[in-house]
Amino acid sequence: MTIEAENIEKLAATIGEEIYIDVAKWHLYLANAHLHKPLAERLYPMVEGGNADRVEEGEVIAILRDFKVAVGGGRKELPLIDLLPPNAAEDITKILIRVSRDF
Repeated sequence: MTIEAENIEKLAATIGEEIYIDVAKWHLYLANAHLHKPLAERLYPMVEGGNADRVEEGEVIAILRDFKVAVGGGRKELPLIDLLPPNAAEDITKILIRVSRDF
């Protein structure tokens, strides 16, 4: 496994354990929804090489808006940001900064 793959796995694990989809007060963590790794792959370029200075909440929000989640057996796709609690982008930004220090 390459260092990049290991770092993506670390990032995915953290996101998967700490961030959840909130539907009718029901929390489905991204790891359980199998969304943590594809999301980590999209977020990783922001922290590649341990550069936390590149992390911006606005960019995180843009990625969350662009990340589509199939619902209703694939009948519809919703942006991930619409399924997350209001503070999720800020939480993900903090995770990116924290995790990037270990890269």
